[in-house]
Amino acid sequence: MRMPARQRCHAVLAGLVTFATAVVVSVATTAPAQAADTWTETGSDRADPLTESQGLTSVEVPAGSPNHYTGIGTIPVGVSSRGWNHVGDPDASYNGYYIEPYQSDSGSAKMFRVQAPGGAWSEYVHALSPGEALNNSFVTISPGGSWMVSGEWGTMNRLLVFPTPGVNSGTSPLANLPQASTINLDHAVRDVQGCDFVTATRLLCSSDDPAGTLFGITKPLLQIDLSGEPNGTADVSGHVTALRQLPLRSGCSGTFEAEGIDYDRRTGTLRVIVVSPGFCVLTDSKTYKFTRS
Repeated sequence: MRMPARQRCHAVLAGLVTFATAVVVSVATTAPAQAADTWTETGSDRADPLTESQGLTSVEVPAGSPNHYTGIGTIPVGVSSRGWNHVGDPDASYNGYYIEPYQSDSGSAKMFRVQAPGGAWSEYVHALSPGEALNNSFVTISPGGSWMVSGEWGTMNRLLVFPTPGVNSGTSPLANLPQASTINLDHAVRDVQGCDFVTATRLLCSSDDPAGTLFGITKPLLQIDLSGEPNGTADVSGHVTALRQLPLRSGCSGTFEAEGIDYDRRTGTLRVIVVSPGFCVLTDSKTYKFTRS
């Protein structure tokens, strides 16, 4: 996921990419301390650069559904022709609603494309709030289903909470989808590409942070512990912990891109997409798998 009109480029870096293993960087905060999970890499699958390079989600309803992926090749022509030319990291509710976040290169709105359990598609448009960034990097639906969290590109101290379109009875494709509340973070995050709920009050997020100045590592896997489950009526706070660097392995040297994330509660499997540098975007981009240990 990228800023509007920004295309992915791969600058050649001098030297080798150093990867960290099981690095845990805790953030000092006045919020109550919570234990940080440890996620161990267990395998990987190739990520197709056209159809599996932006995001992914596991789908529980109907039973036996395959995992869903997004990429530039998954955007329907009828959607891109209206200016919605970038799709982010999607999510699916436990009762079968599937949601994709879209953005355009310019304008004052974001779009959420929703597929109901019966298969019908609808679109919900959100007019930007004052100061809100245009990009629409990801969505994740709370376990209760009625509220959805989304994020912006750049260095941010917040995540945005919306009523879940199609699930929350207060939403309609004919009306603006309003921002309901905010998750205020106790530590800045940068270039968050995806988040997924692990519990009602814990998120795991993939960050494409290229600088490493916030947590001492680039491309970190983040854990965000919330003071309460988002409910749309009041803001909640989030305690941020960097758990580890995401795997950065490729036959090419250069700039990797951390992308979407998914946690499958049925198997306890965490998956994160990491796109390889340069030509290797075509050959060895990966969806990495992790389990809690």
